Amino acid sequence: MEDWVVENLFNGNRELQIQAATQLSKLSSKQRHRLAEAGIIPPLISMLQSQDFEAIEASLLALLGLAFGSERNKIRIVKSGIIPVLLELLQCESEELIELSMAAMLILSSCKPNKLIIASSGAIQILIQILNDVNNGLFSIQARVDAIATLQNLSTCHQTIPLIASSGAIYTLLQLIHGYEKSSDLTEKAISLLESIVFSSEDSVSETVRITGAIRIIVEAMEEGSPQCKEHAVGILLHICQSCRDKYRGLILMEGVMPGLLQLSVDGTWGAKNMARDLLFLLRDCSDYASTSKQSRHELMEQIMQAIDADGEKVDGTTLRLVQEMITKLNI
Repeated sequence: MEDWVVENLFNGNRELQIQAATQLSKLSSKQRHRLAEAGIIPPLISMLQSQDFEAIEASLLALLGLAFGSERNKIRIVKSGIIPVLLELLQCESEELIELSMAAMLILSSCKPNKLIIASSGAIQILIQILNDVNNGLFSIQARVDAIATLQNLSTCHQTIPLIASSGAIYTLLQLIHGYEKSSDLTEKAISLLESIVFSSEDSVSETVRITGAIRIIVEAMEEGSPQCKEHAVGILLHICQSCRDKYRGLILMEGVMPGLLQLSVDGTWGAKNMARDLLFLLRDCSDYASTSKQSRHELMEQIMQAIDADGEKVDGTTLRLVQEMITKLNI
């Protein structure tokens, strides 16, 4: 069977090539590894350029099978020149082929040696275009989720972060976070990537804050998102405030952050609780209650409530209860 697959991928007609590629997807991982060593990747990539839907689909599925679980094959596939071909396919009119091409880009971008090659190929700009195409409906939710995940993969290589940031990713990600359900997988991936970008440089912090409504969008994600989304959101707000407290403290407080922050400090994830408490103390109006251990619970609560009142927050019974719970946690 392996010899038949090799023979028909190299020398077969259209029908036989499609059958061979389809059969390849059904083979064991050991068999696929031997076939990759036999040189079947170049003819599969040639099939992607055939303008034939069935041939392209069969080839993409075969290449996905080769790449899955094999770092060596991921490297081979990229070295064989697939990236420009995938970028062309990402701009075709078939939703199915776009999704398969995006899945291939995602799995190939998970391999460390491939990251800079992909980032330098013009892929980042095309991925951002996919994320920007919200109104035209050319790309499915899955394609957008995979596009963000691919950018996340690329962002783990520090040389690619400036390329992602300079491509307009910050504005695009904020619009996605604002426009989609805060608890969705897409929003969670978008804010995770935004956090990576914001943490990368002071310029990224400044660009984020300059975008109209950015802090409000992040605060809403902190209030309404999934537990992980909330953790990423409060991490971004904390980093922004830490980067220049005098400059950004007031901007954060103006967006009504305190109730959500108090809630998160009580029932967020472990990381979110700690960051929420750190941000609460950065947002305080006075610096003389940094050492809470010397103060009574009543005095500390009094100061937090004064800080909230000073910044225009409406304090209801729920907020008061959250403050009390937070103080209890802090004093444990």
